[in-house]
Amino acid sequence: MINNRSLLIVGGLAAVAWLASNSLYVVDETERAVKLRFGEVIEENIQPGLHVKVPITQTIRKFDTRLLTLDTDTSRYLTLEQKAVIVDSYVKWQVINPTRYYEATAGDELMATRLIQPRVDESLRNEFGRLDLQEIIAERRDDLMTGPAEELDQLMRDELGVAIRDIRIKRIDLPEDVSAAVYERMRSEREREAREWRAQGEEESERIRANADRRRQVLLAQATERSETLRGEGDAEASAIFAEAYSGDQEFYTFWRSLNAYRDSFAGDGNMLVLDPSSDFFRYLKSPTSSSE
Repeated sequence: MINNRSLLIVGGLAAVAWLASNSLYVVDETERAVKLRFGEVIEENIQPGLHVKVPITQTIRKFDTRLLTLDTDTSRYLTLEQKAVIVDSYVKWQVINPTRYYEATAGDELMATRLIQPRVDESLRNEFGRLDLQEIIAERRDDLMTGPAEELDQLMRDELGVAIRDIRIKRIDLPEDVSAAVYERMRSEREREAREWRAQGEEESERIRANADRRRQVLLAQATERSETLRGEGDAEASAIFAEAYSGDQEFYTFWRSLNAYRDSFAGDGNMLVLDPSSDFFRYLKSPTSSSE
């Protein structure tokens, strides 16, 4: 009886454990889930946490709702002028409607990428087809992909229950037969811009140089006028001083002028003067007064 009772207890505990393990389930923070009954969705978008289901008849499908990356195949697209470009891109996408995602893909991520990639390829083909090569080269890649990303996002929300968060271009290459022509066109364009900038620079330099020369002439004229005025004022003042000194003591002024003349005449080596000894030039050498002896 004791062994039977123990077996019943163990069996009961096992049944409870089995029932709990098959009735309780946890949805992680990075997941969303749907509840199925014989393959039919009976509860949508189950949020993270602990939940209960009916064993055997009900099943749970969980989906990763984190941001996923689809690295698309390198594709060749034609521009508006029918020139080919080779584009390598990738897509960031995310499950936002678990029910629609399950119905469209059976919850298979590989199936989802197979459905998304052709749509991305079509969207990029349309976008590159409405732009010429110069616009593709000149425009920022982020701005170039804004339109296709928004258009594709709305489409994928309805079809697959996923959101297209971003489309990014990793690389845009030109075929060899197009590269030479494009590079030559770019070089010609840059040379034209360089010539324009040089012409504008030369014009500006001539204008600055002419303005500087004009200002120089004005400043020189003003300086010359000022110097002549100061020189004339100085000469007038010197003449007035000399006149005043001469009138104050004519004898001393004459003596001082003679000494300066002697100093200037005999300042150099080997100077020789041929003069009459009785000349007034030597009068202060003969006598300290101005009277002649």
